[in-house]
Parts: sequence; structure tokens; C-alpha cells
Amino acid sequence: MFKQTENFARRVGFSVKQTFIALRHPNYRLWFYGQLVSLVGTWMQNTAQGFLIYQLTNSPAFLGYVAFASGLPSWLFTLYGGVVADRISRRKLIIITQASMMILAFIQAALVFTRFIQPWHILVLAFLLGIATAFDAPARQSFVVELVDREDLTNAIALNSTMFNMATVVGPAVAGFAYALVGPAWCFTINGISFIAVITALALMKLPEWSMKTASGTILARINEGLDYIRNNQVIIGIISMVGIVGAFGSGIFTLTPAWSVEVLRGDASTNGLMLSARGLGSMIGGLFIAWLSRYKVRGKSFAAGGLLLPVVIAGFAIMTNIPSSLLFLCLVGFFFMLVINNANALIQTAVPDHLRGRVMSIYVLVFFGAQPLGSLLAGELAETINESMTVLIFAALLLLCSIIVFLRVPSLKKLH
Repeated sequence: MFKQTENFARRVGFSVKQTFIALRHPNYRLWFYGQLVSLVGTWMQNTAQGFLIYQLTNSPAFLGYVAFASGLPSWLFTLYGGVVADRISRRKLIIITQASMMILAFIQAALVFTRFIQPWHILVLAFLLGIATAFDAPARQSFVVELVDREDLTNAIALNSTMFNMATVVGPAVAGFAYALVGPAWCFTINGISFIAVITALALMKLPEWSMKTASGTILARINEGLDYIRNNQVIIGIISMVGIVGAFGSGIFTLTPAWSVEVLRGDASTNGLMLSARGLGSMIGGLFIAWLSRYKVRGKSFAAGGLLLPVVIAGFAIMTNIPSSLLFLCLVGFFFMLVINNANALIQTAVPDHLRGRVMSIYVLVFFGAQPLGSLLAGELAETINESMTVLIFAALLLLCSIIVFLRVPSLKKLH
């Protein structure tokens, strides 16, 4: 039986070693496991915070306000964060941002433990966390190239997404049950402690000594250099357009998860956690699938498939009213979401010159994370005005229409390797 399974795996080209090949690099192993622990804590906080907000306000619109407050700093600081990521040690920058996030988690835990927490506190903390993320994200996105050889970069990016989504499976589920048993404050506390893992991993890495990069011109001129590179590359414009569309209409709907779990599925905090975990499970499977697929030259095809099928499964989720079928469709949403975002990241990373990497990835991050708060704000207002199900159906239709337009205008996207 084992030999038959092994022979089948060989025929379809499956190899565990190939799928996880980036882990052969010691620095990447430290990054992978340290980030995994930290991200479980982050997802515990995100899940608990969303349900806490809904309990305090009973307002889908307020869910959108918090997501908007968290994402607004992306518009204000991410491009500058990309310049900083090209000018100073990315490891040092990530340590600073992660330590800042740890402090914010402990502050939120203290406010909940002491029962001083108010909705405006969460808005302020979300905004401050957004500032840290605006500097952290470009550095993290462009740091991976320092941890692996260039031929393993696509695999490392795919494993990054897999790691993120493994945390998305575990964190929300644990947070849902922890919230019900001991309350949200412990979710925030665990998140604060979890940052120690990634900070320690970064400190233990053996990287070449970093030297200050020479740079001419003002900060604005250097930002424009990255923008000019994108403006002159139609394919990059198409990829980043898809990232923005998915950020707004694909990610925006998940702001409604706490309200959906209560109003549509008639559940509680545990249901909220299971919903996010189901999406994470699908994304994790999608990430592993892309990691395995990285040896084949089909990134453009899988990118297009994700962009066109994602709105279809989102529409399917919108009409589900029972928990099992909702969780199944959320798995599919996570899978196709990953086909878009993971491939977009890999396609850009392998195309951009090293000296522009931080700035180009900051624009990628700006579009993706900047689109999310706009989508979240719109989703919250629509859900307040009509209802959650119709809001998600509208977003699915907009996502499909915009995706079709992008692939018709840039047909070469499907041919990328």
C-alpha cells in the first residue's frame, strides 16, 4: 500500500522535500518558526478584537471604522516605509516594529483586564498598530530575499503564505474558545508574549554585515523612482491592480465576520473563530499547493484562475445560512484568495531589481493594505443599511467584473511563468 502511494506521488510529481525546499536555509527556518508562533498570537488578537468590538457596539458599521483606522496608516506611511526598508537593515527595522506591536498588545490587554476598554480606545490602538504595520510590511516582504537563494525565492514566498495561514487556522479557533472561557484580555496577552518568538529568531540569524546604501536625491525622488518603474511596466500594473481589487472586495467582506457569525449563522465567539479558521485552512492548502507548483511555469495561469474563481465562491458563501456549508465555502474562498495574492507576490518579487525591491514592495503593500480599509468601510456601511448577505453578493459581483476587465486589458498576465 505504501509503495503504491509513493509511486502515485512520484507520477504526479509530488515531493515533500521540494514543497518545503526553502527550509533548507537556516535563516529562513528561524524566520518561519518564529513568525509562525507570533502570527498565531496575532490572529488570536484580531479574532478577539473583532468580536469584542461587536459586543461593545452591536454595529457592523463600527467594525468597518476599526478596520479603516487600522488601514489608514498604510496610505500615509507605507511608501516612506519602503524607502526606509531600502536604506537601513531590514532585520533591525522588523525588530523595532515587532517590539512596538508587542507593547500595543499588552496595552490593550491591560485596558480589558481593568475594564476601562472603550470603543475609542480600540480605534486609537488600531491606528497605532497600522503605523507599525506600514513600516513592518515592506521590510518583511523584501526581507525574504536575504534568507534564501534566488532559485528558492518563489518557494519561500509560498511557504510564508502557508505559515501565515497555518496561524490563521490555529489562532482564530483558539481565540474563539479562549474568548468564551476566559475572555478577550488573555487573547491580547498571549499575542504580546508571542512576539518574543520572532524577535528572538531575528536576533539569532547569521546574516552578512549590513552596510549603509548610498542614495541620491530626496525621499520623494526615491519614491518616484519606484513609481516610475511600475508605471513603465504594464504587467506589474496589472498584477498590482488585481491585488487592490482583491484587497477591497475580497478581504473587505471579512470585516463582517463577527456580525455574520451572530446575525446570519446564529452563533457566538466560537463560531466567529471557526469561520476565520476555515478561511485560513483553505488559504494554507492554497499556499502549500503553490509551494508544490513552484517548480512548474504556470504562475500566470493559476493567478488568473484565482482571480476569476474567487468571486464565484464568495457568492456561494453569501447564500449559505448554515455553519457546515459556510465553513466549506470559506475554505474555498481562502484557497482561491491565495492563488491571487501569493502568485502576485512571487511574480513581482522575481521581476523587480534588488535596489528597488523595498520601494516596489511598499507600493504593493500600499495597494493591498490600503484597499482593505476602504472595502471594510464600505462593507460595514452597506451591511448596516441593507444586510450582510446582500453586501457580500454585491462585493462578489464587483470583484468578478473588475477581474474580467483586468485580464482583458492585460492578457499577458495569464502567460507569465
